[in-house]
Amino acid sequence: MSVTEAIANRSEVLIRCEALTRQWGGLIAVNQVSLDFCLGAVHAVIGTNGAGKSTLINMLSGEIAPSSGSIYLKSENITAWSQPRRAQAGLGRSYQRNTIFPSFSVLENCRLAAQSRTPKPWHWWQSASSCAQSLAAARQAAELAGLQDWLDQTAGLLSHGQKRQLEIAMCLAGHPKVLLLDEPLAGMGAEETDRMLTLLEKLRQDHAILLVEHDMDAVFRIADQITVMVNGSVIASGTPEEVRNNAEVQAAYLGGH
Repeated sequence: MSVTEAIANRSEVLIRCEALTRQWGGLIAVNQVSLDFCLGAVHAVIGTNGAGKSTLINMLSGEIAPSSGSIYLKSENITAWSQPRRAQAGLGRSYQRNTIFPSFSVLENCRLAAQSRTPKPWHWWQSASSCAQSLAAARQAAELAGLQDWLDQTAGLLSHGQKRQLEIAMCLAGHPKVLLLDEPLAGMGAEETDRMLTLLEKLRQDHAILLVEHDMDAVFRIADQITVMVNGSVIASGTPEEVRNNAEVQAAYLGGH
């Protein structure tokens, strides 16, 4: 039994896509992609710019509707669900660019994210900042992301790496089971990268993680499974060792090394 099969057997598949396709006119951005993302595993999707990685994440999160194919959260077909409904059901995502509120504190950013999971519009007379449930979720998420000592810090004054941590904390405030992370290591130095990989190592225990990333050293350090996309199609999927030794991957993406 391969490592990939072992992971699949011991881990629950939280989100799955089947023959997922997105086409704009004559351009096929994602072509018949079928993948599983399992609890307790980091599944990295790699490929050059334009390979279809972000389009794949956007379809899984509900920002873009697929042209064809299906998406399942556990056993439930969520292909037609809106992005807010998917988020409330347990899908969290980060973006290539920071989407924090720079003038708010770390705690306020996390509280707003937690509040969006359980909005209470009928409590119009109550200050949102006094919601004990949202505050508790915000503090827990910040601590999990390693920002417990920065709760009162203005988000815009954080380092680049800390801002990426904050974005993940904002995801965690909604108590997701699936994390869709789009280039969380972009622009980081070695120390910040190590800190983020340590965080992902911790988060994998209770989440299924889809990691889109260009830092190949980091990908091969953290990923349990790697899928390689070229021109919208999957050309290989397997363990890091299987992908590293795949001749087609070496020719198309890893430069023959």
